[in-house]
Amino acid sequence: MLEQQDVEKVARLSEASRQIVTELNKVIVGQQQVIEELLVAMFAGGHCLLVGVPGLAKTLLIRTLAEALSLRFSRVQFTPDLMPADITGTEVIQENKATGEREFRFLQGPIFANMVLADEINRTPPKTQAALLEAMQEHQVTVGGQQHRLPEPFFVLATQNPIEQEGTYPLPEAQLDRFMLNILVDYPNEEEELQIIRRTTADTTPKVTATLSAEQIVELSQIVRKVPVADHVARYALKFTRLTRRDQEDAPEFVKEYVSWGAGPRASQYLVLGAKARAVLQGRYHVDCEDIRAVAWPVLRHRIITNFNAEAEGIKPDDIVARLADTIPVAQADDSSEFFRTSEAG
Repeated sequence: MLEQQDVEKVARLSEASRQIVTELNKVIVGQQQVIEELLVAMFAGGHCLLVGVPGLAKTLLIRTLAEALSLRFSRVQFTPDLMPADITGTEVIQENKATGEREFRFLQGPIFANMVLADEINRTPPKTQAALLEAMQEHQVTVGGQQHRLPEPFFVLATQNPIEQEGTYPLPEAQLDRFMLNILVDYPNEEEELQIIRRTTADTTPKVTATLSAEQIVELSQIVRKVPVADHVARYALKFTRLTRRDQEDAPEFVKEYVSWGAGPRASQYLVLGAKARAVLQGRYHVDCEDIRAVAWPVLRHRIITNFNAEAEGIKPDDIVARLADTIPVAQADDSSEFFRTSEAG
């Protein structure tokens, strides 16, 4: 069970999350589910892929979130001619004015920030996309045989345009799997869009107040992994992942018919971590099956690869997750349930 100091951290993190949402709402209209999922990923230590058409304030949301958290923000516009060194940094020859000797000096790239926005990540070739892999997984970059640690906390928030696919380089599945959540940013409703028009055409600039520092985020994020998870909840998450694999004996018929490849073990880890973060952000000290269901779509939608049959019938990964949510029974809590803490994802 959680110690008293951990219980206090849960309360602090829950209150901080409410303040962050309040600050974001000064600039962003609507998109409450997107904001919640961003905070879940951030405090769980994961990275996010935001998918939405242009003009839905994806970049503005990320920039405002960085301001609300006093984080060092960096934006990289991915283009076909972008090179890996343009992201990670490079070594240059510099002359020492005191000795006259020449020496190599590493110049940091834009990835050396707390929050990195990889804008339109699918517009750059795989060689440059791969420059993010080590940074996302190991929180470091290697240049000239030397390892350089990235600042903590470190988050990569990438955006993709789902419409314009000509001249793009789809992310390989191995790199997609590094993103904890795939967040869909949808159109606002009529009232929200009217409010957007009023705000953006007026002569006012809302000011965002910083809520947490980088050090506080690191400290409070540690509580997420300490939250206990009942065995039946963990098995519920495990079912979601395993039943996406068509070669499982108990896989539903619709999975065998529409899915080519299912989710790997990292999905199960992220389901539990995401559920933990969601519970803590709501001020709870335990995880229930509803938390697993809430994060199932952003965790699984980019880890399920559908086949031609699904494409022909208009079946999307979200439809598969929805049918799984209806299929998998929600286990009831048991007083004798054992608790455990998940190991680090990846």
